[in-house]
Amino acid sequence: MTTDRPFKVLGVQQIAIGARDNASLVALWVGLLGLEVTGSYRSERENVDEQIAVCGTGDAAVEIDLMQPIDPEARPRVHEPALNHIGLWVDDLRAAVDWLTARGVRFTPGGIRRGAAGHDVCFIHPKGDATAPRGGEGVLLELVQAPVDRGGRPRP
Repeated sequence: MTTDRPFKVLGVQQIAIGARDNASLVALWVGLLGLEVTGSYRSERENVDEQIAVCGTGDAAVEIDLMQPIDPEARPRVHEPALNHIGLWVDDLRAAVDWLTARGVRFTPGGIRRGAAGHDVCFIHPKGDATAPRGGEGVLLELVQAPVDRGGRPRP
């Protein structure tokens, strides 16, 4: 058990699910399960067009991002695998990235950047490589800077 970790995972921020056409996802998650669509996001660079639904309220709220590719043949392929990624709230994103990098964790290109929900984010690659042997064990993980009211550390 590592005790010198300078950051804390606070909870699940989002679960991102993809399909070639997200109409079936919206029919399931919104129509049948009753989640509310609270926003949308489209990015040519990320090849994604998504509806953002929410389940739960307050600190227990979790985004369910219902994604489809703008171009199904282009990368990234947000619909493969269908469970695209899991987002985790962290209290100090920069400390997390620095500490994990020093321990051989591989991040996707792009570094820390502003995410669809307006928070700073970065992604742990599903697989390690020769220079950074640790990855998400087959799962793309998004680290999301929590705002202060959700337990994030204030910026200096």
